[in-house]
Amino acid sequence: MLTPGIFKANDIRGVFSGDSPEWDTDGARRLGAAFVSLLGLDGQEFVMGRDMRLGGEQLSAAFADGARRAGGGVVDVGLTSTDQLWFASGWLSLPGVQFTASHNPAEYNGIKFCLADARPVAPDFTARIRDAAQGIEIGDEAVGSIREVDTLNAYARKLTELVPVGEGRELKVVIDAGNGMAGHIVDRALLGRGLEVIGLYLEPDGFFPNHPANPLEPENLMDARAAVMGHDADLALVFDGDADRCFIIDERGEVVDPSVITAMIAVAELQKEPGATIVVNKITSWGVAEVVADKGDVITSRVGHTFVKALMAEHDAVFGGEHSAHYYFRDFWFADTGMLAALHVMEMVRAADEPLSQLVEEYDTWHRSGELNSPVSDAVACQDAVARALGERGVEDRIDGLTVENRAEGWWVNLRASNTEPLLRLNVEAREAEQMVALRDEVLGIIKHSRSEGPTHLDSVDSSEKEIAT
Repeated sequence: MLTPGIFKANDIRGVFSGDSPEWDTDGARRLGAAFVSLLGLDGQEFVMGRDMRLGGEQLSAAFADGARRAGGGVVDVGLTSTDQLWFASGWLSLPGVQFTASHNPAEYNGIKFCLADARPVAPDFTARIRDAAQGIEIGDEAVGSIREVDTLNAYARKLTELVPVGEGRELKVVIDAGNGMAGHIVDRALLGRGLEVIGLYLEPDGFFPNHPANPLEPENLMDARAAVMGHDADLALVFDGDADRCFIIDERGEVVDPSVITAMIAVAELQKEPGATIVVNKITSWGVAEVVADKGDVITSRVGHTFVKALMAEHDAVFGGEHSAHYYFRDFWFADTGMLAALHVMEMVRAADEPLSQLVEEYDTWHRSGELNSPVSDAVACQDAVARALGERGVEDRIDGLTVENRAEGWWVNLRASNTEPLLRLNVEAREAEQMVALRDEVLGIIKHSRSEGPTHLDSVDSSEKEIAT
């Protein structure tokens, strides 16, 4: 079974367990055969990993069986974070498959794909593998090879090579893995770095017994925020389920905006390679371009790892950052890794005389709304209504949803439709706090009015505007 709705813009993701599953092991088997067929891997290998999610072992085994029946060889790296899978793809120079549903609830599972050397698949890949899997004929027996490879030590060595331990003080760090894959990698990744670690929920557990492994939701950051202050720690790291994203909390228990982290790491990378290129997405703070203006070039991508990775490779960009806390590194095969970003920040704190809260002040000069979600039935109509209201006040583009910006006055608004839910995502930024608040409230009012003109069952959901903490 493969319900069409599980094929998202960048990956596969859907309910696997419970009363109403959207895919099963038979579907995974057909996907494995389709993967080998689409990439021409008959007689060749690919690397496959999985996180701790429910059904991961069964789904990955079925995928491997279908792939082997189609003649593909499987290099099974077992339990792995997503960035460790990207590492394995680059280290072994093989296409990759990672079974994960990132930060989704426990009943979900999914698949992320990459080409050899962790290169992104084409934007239409999920649609192509969906179509190929529907009618594929699977062989009677597995003819392709399968072998197991442990990549964890090599992955940890790569991280240390890219961010060596610097001189300075020992740090006290809270790490909240949310029972996700960060707990699997943290001991090796941080070994020998002069850290006192206060661990929260480090045991991988697909039931997520403590809190969902979704740091986008403010309530899932509360334990780490309390632990930072309770243990007088220097900072906290909060990872999502597959550990490719890391949110950072300062010594006061305040979340450091991912755009600010992007600016900090961008400056550090440009100090090593002046004049290099940095990639950001449409909803990354203008503050990033501002602080690197005399140090390198900044190029703007559409939101999403497929687009960011492709643009980074095209321009040989040294670093890329998204406002969702995805951080990409050229020397990590242009792939995103939350742990490598965390190492950068920890070494900055280690070397500094001031705490993290003071260290970030020079990078945090803009006022942002955070991401606000509104359930809608007609995203385009709402975007058009906002464009009519704001269009004469700024420059409009539709590169990634609707963006209206006014550089002279110092503000921008972006309104994007979700790839996976009937939601519009609003981000607003301005130089002045009052201007940001006014624009935010104006756009939310337009969305509410547009929704009320065409009521649907979604209008009864008054979770309408929900801020995503960043």
